[in-house]
Amino acid sequence: MTASILLGITIALVAAWGALALWIRAPLSLTARALLALAWLILALAALAALAWPAWRPAGYAFALATLALALWWLRIRPSNNRQWMPEVARQTVGDIDGDLVTLHNVRNFEWRTRTDYTPRWETRRYALSELQSVDVALSYWGRLAIAHALVSFGFGQDRYVVFSVEIRRKEGDNFSEIGGFFKQYELSLIASTEEDSLRVRTNVRGEDSYLYRIHMPLDNARSLLLAYVKRANQLHDKPRFYHTLTGNCTTIVFQMARRIVPGLPLDYRQLASGYLPEYFFDLHVLQGAHSAAQYRKQGRYTDRARALGNAPGFSQTIRQGVPGIDPA
Repeated sequence: MTASILLGITIALVAAWGALALWIRAPLSLTARALLALAWLILALAALAALAWPAWRPAGYAFALATLALALWWLRIRPSNNRQWMPEVARQTVGDIDGDLVTLHNVRNFEWRTRTDYTPRWETRRYALSELQSVDVALSYWGRLAIAHALVSFGFGQDRYVVFSVEIRRKEGDNFSEIGGFFKQYELSLIASTEEDSLRVRTNVRGEDSYLYRIHMPLDNARSLLLAYVKRANQLHDKPRFYHTLTGNCTTIVFQMARRIVPGLPLDYRQLASGYLPEYFFDLHVLQGAHSAAQYRKQGRYTDRARALGNAPGFSQTIRQGVPGIDPA
């Protein structure tokens, strides 16, 4: 009896997963995908009936064969770097490391006016590791407190910053779906950009609410983190992978790299619920200049300052005004 219950639960889970996979990824028309997912669920129900009535046993065998066929089809869906990408992810950042010098190709520096009106610019920029001075994490929220997009900005003095952002590499016509992120709907991209591009577009164009946190860490570790980003960008350029809502997103990849640099970095649910990263940083004692995570949030919010500045010069200075742990000078 216990075996039948476990088998029934397994069939139900496979049925649910398979229906979503067919609905989201089957290369068919909307109507055909709906009919195929419905047929799959009907066959799964027949397989469940076979657990109670032996006369239905052929349906159980049919569902097992269908599951095998579905698994083979799923394994054949491979990520690619050759698709009709949206312009903001059309290129991939790659880097060359020559001793102290890091050269980044395809650094995005778009001039955004609206979501659809912008001047595209992809640039080559060079940074000396010996000049690295700071690491900041920007969190940008678009509706739910528990979820934020995390970007890491490396500062090299004189308002020279480069931001690394793990992005969904969307194709033309794609709309973002968190469920789709479980089903190989998007590739993963790691893009380097200017703050005037990737931070300003979120507050001033997309209407998101953004916060900045100065991360205090040894400069050797900061340099290792930067190099880890460059190496990961090169890997994605050479070997594409899919975005995954839980295991391959903006925060999980940050911490996969950071754990290589800071041994023993503890696992925590807030690495997935990225909106709560400030509390996580506070508990790790990498924030300075305030007495609580709430105070860091309040003083680190730069949304209004960014919007008031508009497209005027001085963006990086403006968003850092009053942020705890950053020298006002």
